[in-house]
Amino acid sequence: MQYEEIIYSEDGPIATITLNRPDDGNMFTPKMCHEIRDCINEIRRETRTRVVVLTGAGDKFFCIGGRKEGMEDTQLYAGVLPTLEMYESLDKLQKPVIASVNGFAVGGGNVLQVVCDITIAKESAVFRQVGPMMGSFDAGYGTWYLEDLIGKKRAKEMWFRNPKLTAREAQEWGLINQVVPDAQLQEATRKMALEIADRGPFALAAIKGAFNARHGGVAGLSRVTHDLLLRGYLETEEHDELAKAFAERRSPDASRFGH
Repeated sequence: MQYEEIIYSEDGPIATITLNRPDDGNMFTPKMCHEIRDCINEIRRETRTRVVVLTGAGDKFFCIGGRKEGMEDTQLYAGVLPTLEMYESLDKLQKPVIASVNGFAVGGGNVLQVVCDITIAKESAVFRQVGPMMGSFDAGYGTWYLEDLIGKKRAKEMWFRNPKLTAREAQEWGLINQVVPDAQLQEATRKMALEIADRGPFALAAIKGAFNARHGGVAGLSRVTHDLLLRGYLETEEHDELAKAFAERRSPDASRFGH
């Protein structure tokens, strides 16, 4: 998979997506949002990898938000930065996603790590929401999911006061999972990813689907029932007998149900 604004690589069961605009704070553009979405869709269709790592190029920025350059000057969808497509693809992927925060995670960049399943950060990383300071806001993933992580009062404080949080403060707030010395981030991320990759991929997919059902409405519930439970049902004698009876135009043998 070749991209212009992200780098994709594989290391055994680990797939890594690197935001690759370090000279501009790894800010996402319309192209980057679509590339991440498309990359995730490719990862969804392969079984080589079992865990995804999302990180930023360089040693200063994870991601500090987004830019709208090159978009149509319109209030319609063509003029809206397609961040939701990017967030949704990460959130709905059946494989666990680890955010490896290698620097500033600000604005949409903080929302990006919030959407990931687990976050590990280097000690010098900084986390912040700045929307109301600069005429912007995220009233979806950036609020609901943030409240789930750190509680309503602290989530509102992040949006109303816009404090800068160190990695240690972010961990104390429950915003991230783990903090490691700067020089150990890559090694610690790989260790965490390999540990998760040893778990059952079907079980992990089921667990992630169950978490997503809470906010996903009918789409979230369908993910659990269709993508996960039905795959088990299709292996049962009940399914086999019903399908065979239908094809043979006869009544099913109910004595085979429940085995």
